[in-house]
Amino acid sequence: MPYTAEISRTSPTCFIFLVDQSTSMTDPIGGEDPKKKADVVADAINRLLTELSVKCAKEEGVRDYFHIAVIGYGAAVGSAFQGELTGRDLVPLSEVADAPARIETRAKKVPDGAGGLVETTVQFPLWMDPVAQGGTPMNRALKYAETLVAGWTERFPGSFPPIVLNLTDGESTDGDPAASAAAITAHATADGAVLLFNLHVSAAGGAPSAFPDSDADLPDDYARALFAMSSPLPTHMRSYAASQGQRVSENTRGFVYNADVTSVVQFLDIGTRATELR
Repeated sequence: MPYTAEISRTSPTCFIFLVDQSTSMTDPIGGEDPKKKADVVADAINRLLTELSVKCAKEEGVRDYFHIAVIGYGAAVGSAFQGELTGRDLVPLSEVADAPARIETRAKKVPDGAGGLVETTVQFPLWMDPVAQGGTPMNRALKYAETLVAGWTERFPGSFPPIVLNLTDGESTDGDPAASAAAITAHATADGAVLLFNLHVSAAGGAPSAFPDSDADLPDDYARALFAMSSPLPTHMRSYAASQGQRVSENTRGFVYNADVTSVVQFLDIGTRATELR
């Protein structure tokens, strides 16, 4: 069965995050949270990298079950890592864990044990900063990702296939992205085709939709195009999505429309849900 390969240090997989860094990412994400889209996305990815590092930490250190790329696209297309990892693409997780660009001290509210909340401080590692400048060269970003997955599938032909997660708030400004998306998912390992998931925070508004199984309720052609580009969720991801309260079917796709803060975090959580680690 596809998408069941165990993930190990000798047979890892990779996550490639494509992050829209166009000027419009300065707009608020919507819902009750006034945060800018760029801030929400950067925080969500930084938090996910911390969680992956903790999840893969063993006595001898962080195991390289995953290799990670964070590719920004806006005024330029390329690695969004900062600090020691600046300019690097796919980086083994142990190196990611060891090299945050900096660590911020942030306030956080936690339960006080008596039904209330109390404010405390936490250490928050940062590998990327929010950026919002330029257009939305999604085609170039997808082609960039395609070169990465091509090399990966050739190097690890039996591994769980790469997962590409595209987070965007607008239409591509360098042409129809459909062919570039199809080129990504045309690559495969023995365990299945490369997975491409899309999260679209539309400036056009409309009712949110998470992990739909059809495009019937999507409000415009561009949302439907991104839905069509998105891969169906493998069985283990569908099960996890259902456990998180999502309605799923065999046709459920890795697509979220008009996300709020919670949906961005859940999209990354479900989209990076790994099979058994060994």
